[in-house]
Amino acid sequence: MLFKSNPNIDEEQIKLVENAQKRVRQKKRLFSHFSIMLFGIATLLITNILFEIKNEIKPFNLPWSYWISVFWFLTLIAHVYKVYITNRFMGKDWEKEEVKKLVLKQELEISKIKIELEKEARIKAESQLFNQNNSKNLITLIAAASENNVIGKDNKLIWYLSDDLKHFKNQTKGHSVIMGRKTFESMPKALPNRTNIIITRKTDYMAKDAIVVNSLNQALEKAADDNQPFIIGGGEIYNLAIKIANRIELTRVHTEIEGDTYFPVIDHTLWEEVSRDKRLKDEKHDYDFTFIRYNKK
Repeated sequence: MLFKSNPNIDEEQIKLVENAQKRVRQKKRLFSHFSIMLFGIATLLITNILFEIKNEIKPFNLPWSYWISVFWFLTLIAHVYKVYITNRFMGKDWEKEEVKKLVLKQELEISKIKIELEKEARIKAESQLFNQNNSKNLITLIAAASENNVIGKDNKLIWYLSDDLKHFKNQTKGHSVIMGRKTFESMPKALPNRTNIIITRKTDYMAKDAIVVNSLNQALEKAADDNQPFIIGGGEIYNLAIKIANRIELTRVHTEIEGDTYFPVIDHTLWEEVSRDKRLKDEKHDYDFTFIRYNKK
């Protein structure tokens, strides 16, 4: 059956559908039996009356057609007994068991929803705290991402775009740049003329010419005197920071490419495009690309 190939239907649901189908088939056979019996008995009795067949069968001296009708009726009673008494697929015990399973599933779904709501509430509270602590700061994400949002592979850049590097340098020069440990380690050294802030879970991590913190909140506190701190990667840091950021400076590289690090999907109900500058590929650029600025609505 087609529903067996659907990954969203579990084995219990398949079993339920199969039992229901089997039950329908049983009832159809019983109805057919009843219909054929009525027609058959009527035919026998009418034939017996019309042709006045007198062959009687003892002990009650009744015509043979009556005996056949009685026997046929008894087989129908046996069929009804089998369908509704001895072979019930959906009896009370089955109903109780299915209700228990349904309640358990609903409780699990409710638990998942509660966890998601608590997570959203926590993120919202953190966002409010970040915005309160950094109300004077224009927190900006800056990244270059392909059409399918890939930003890197094996902790390395996957393209060289001269103008994009200049754009990044001009935008971030003199500002704080906040990044994850892997992003920092992908660079030969700390970025010059900028305050490098590294977020890592490692409590004993040390880096030359950089400030090491353990959370995004701590990083923003270190950049409190900067009116526009920049978040420069990687994927996990972008996913955290996009919830509290005010601006996105995105270089959209017009290609689709394989990778293992992604920029988050931009929700256009929350972000408004305010500027766009498209560049075409040439000897220094392997792809067409566009500088896009988004401001949070």
